[in-house]
Order: sequence, then structure tokens, then C-alpha cells
Amino acid sequence: MSDRISIDPAVQHGKPVIRGTRVPVARILGSLAGGMTREEIIDEYGVTTDDIVAALEFATEFPG
Repeated sequence: MSDRISIDPAVQHGKPVIRGTRVPVARILGSLAGGMTREEIIDEYGVTTDDIVAALEFATEFPG
């Protein structure tokens, strides 16, 4: 698992999140699927480009 992704039962009910935030990986992926640009996601959720890349990599390693 990426050092940028965290799974903790006490945070977001154990859903994978961007480490150090409460932003779920699913929200990042959904935002990309919905047409948001990386820059918009960075501004909206306070994540980094590397966090977005980690979310995409996580999704390919652990689909659905």
C-alpha cells in the first residue's frame, strides 16, 4: 500500500483516505470521473498531485 494512503477504522469508517486527511480515495476518484481537473481537486480538498497519483494507483491495485 502507498505511504500516502491510510486505512484506519477510526477515520471515515475504515475507508481508504489520503494519509493525514479525512479525504477518501473514493472522493478523489469520483471527482476525476466527474470531470474535475487535478488542479480543481487540489484546490477543493487540499491534497497534492502525488496524493492524486497515489489514489489512482491504489484503485488499480485494490479495485472495488
